[in-house]
Amino acid sequence: MTRDALIAALARPAPVAPPVHGLKPAAVLLAVQDGRLWLTKRASGLRHHPGQIALPGGKQDPADADATACALREAEEEVGLPRAAVTVLGTLPVQDTVTGFAITPVLAEITGPFTPFAQAGEVEEVFAVPLAHVLDPSHYVPQSRLWAGRRRTYWTAPWGPYYIWGATADILRGLALRMT
Repeated sequence: MTRDALIAALARPAPVAPPVHGLKPAAVLLAVQDGRLWLTKRASGLRHHPGQIALPGGKQDPADADATACALREAEEEVGLPRAAVTVLGTLPVQDTVTGFAITPVLAEITGPFTPFAQAGEVEEVFAVPLAHVLDPSHYVPQSRLWAGRRRTYWTAPWGPYYIWGATADILRGLALRMT
């Protein structure tokens, strides 16, 4: 997948849901490097989303200039990705979550040196998945379960031992659909 194809996908219109007020702003980084996308496995001792597969990112701090600054800061903290090693390509539509966040996905290409590490206490593992896997819409399968007294349907895109689902799968599926 080329950089130009990713940039073209960002320019395609996508359905945008009306904003849900009262959600906490957050951002994640879709960091692409040499045909791979970097993901994390959250630490199993965390209070929120323990052990889940996630994109590096988190809640926007008051000191963050915008969602892009938040995603870059969080990626640097969580996986050791230097901001100077990244070229931001753009953003995808905001993803609202049932857990109270409005997540801005920031798509970027890693263009400089990067040696991943897992931030102790927050990240259990940092790994790369083939970009071709996450950009193939046929790899996304809907699942459902009861959550907070309601049946909730969500997307999954398992890869090897990793179960990519929820907001992460929704964000990645959105990018995959834009690529077609």
